[in-house]
Amino acid sequence: MTYDFSEFKSKVAGVTEYLGKELSSIHTGRASSAILDGVFIESYGAQLAVQHVATIANEDARTIRIVPWEKSNGKEIEKAINAANLGVSISADSDGLRMFFPPLTTERRIAYTKIARDKVEDARVALKGEREKAKNEIIASERDGDMSEDEKTRALEDLQKIVDETNANFESLGNKKEQEILG
Repeated sequence: MTYDFSEFKSKVAGVTEYLGKELSSIHTGRASSAILDGVFIESYGAQLAVQHVATIANEDARTIRIVPWEKSNGKEIEKAINAANLGVSISADSDGLRMFFPPLTTERRIAYTKIARDKVEDARVALKGEREKAKNEIIASERDGDMSEDEKTRALEDLQKIVDETNANFESLGNKKEQEILG
């Protein structure tokens, strides 16, 4: 019996998706609506994402325009963005809000690069944990007599190939983000 990697691959895909979201939320000096993914406001008695209560559009490379569907949400959105401490400035006008992305200083670029590396490392640690679970399952299957030693060896090699490919993908995502940050 060969080992079924579908559960492991789905967990790896989840870790990769999480890393992508985390990296997209790091400020690069260019306006990106992804920075608002973790910002929620109190509206209609529930916590709602800003994207669910307003139209968000890029005005230019350093400005995002936020137009709440209900004018009463404008102040809530402004408070939530300020509370999230995103490193941006916000200005309200009669139509909605403008979010300005300041140019990054060299110090900030280096700090954001370190944050990106930390996110990649966190993803690697999560991957390592999933690899250990799968490895233990494979070893237990061989011990229980569900697979031969050759099948166990082959499954462990396949597992390591998947892990190596995923780590290379994480490295690629991290390097791409560092290039965006460093400009």
